Amino acid sequence: MKKQILKRILQAIPMLFFISFISFMLMNLAPGDPAKNYITPKMSQEQITIIRENLGLNKPILVRYGYWLKNTLSGELGYSLVTNQPVSSEIVSRLPATFGLMGISLLFSVIVALPLGLFTALHKGKFIDDFVTILNYVGISIPSFWFAMILITIFSLKLGWLPSVGMRSIGVDTTLDLISHGILPTLVLSLSNISVLTRYVRSSALVALQEDYIITAKSKGLSEKQVLFNHVLKNSLLPIITILGMNLTAIVSGAFITETVFGWPGMGRLGMNAILAMDYPIIMAITMLSSIFVVLGNLLADILNYFVDPRIKVGE
Repeated sequence: MKKQILKRILQAIPMLFFISFISFMLMNLAPGDPAKNYITPKMSQEQITIIRENLGLNKPILVRYGYWLKNTLSGELGYSLVTNQPVSSEIVSRLPATFGLMGISLLFSVIVALPLGLFTALHKGKFIDDFVTILNYVGISIPSFWFAMILITIFSLKLGWLPSVGMRSIGVDTTLDLISHGILPTLVLSLSNISVLTRYVRSSALVALQEDYIITAKSKGLSEKQVLFNHVLKNSLLPIITILGMNLTAIVSGAFITETVFGWPGMGRLGMNAILAMDYPIIMAITMLSSIFVVLGNLLADILNYFVDPRIKVGE
């Protein structure tokens, strides 16, 4: 297993370099000029040239990529073109908010999707199975920003039960206030995951229920509950582990729209503001962080599958 982990890490290194190169090229070839954040109508052309030189925008794009790569490998991510703050401090200050929101969202998705998928598999072809299937299609299809606006309209504007923006109320520093602010964005982020995970768990459970060992367990007199939780459940965990590992990239990139709509001070909102302001250092840092999460997510999924599925050990 250690050799497999090392092999995956070594394979990820050239992929990360390729991602960084493509991202840097696309970002710099996109329309717009980040120097406009510093230029005023009264500036002379000479002053504008000095600004571009200080920002390193006067150098060829390949040279700029080389400088960026050298600095990044040495641990220097540069400074934000908008706030003039170190990129590392900007990201570190936003990570707890995003990790908390996405972690609760993924946990809530699993808690709901796992029993729901098993339940619908046991009642295949019945009304409840068809009804949940329709809801899953709806959950996958609904745009997150539209669902967010619907929740804000109902629970914040109409009913006044929950706050619509921010992570905390001004002057309030309680756990209950934090929870109330996190309910709506958590629901928005969980909807799609619940729909996808439920479908995968249902499909995996249906396959497991047709296996010979399940038929043998039933013939030995085991109850439906015992068969479900002692045999089917373990096999249903495999697709969840794989999907959650792949979805770790959503910790950074998947919350862009949700955090922006709800004013949640996390990585998604930081990335959206950086895109609008063409803050190249922030954009590149978030892009590479997302890529690293993809690699780590897939690696973690492989490791967990190794311990959950004994067939992988036998194959090795």
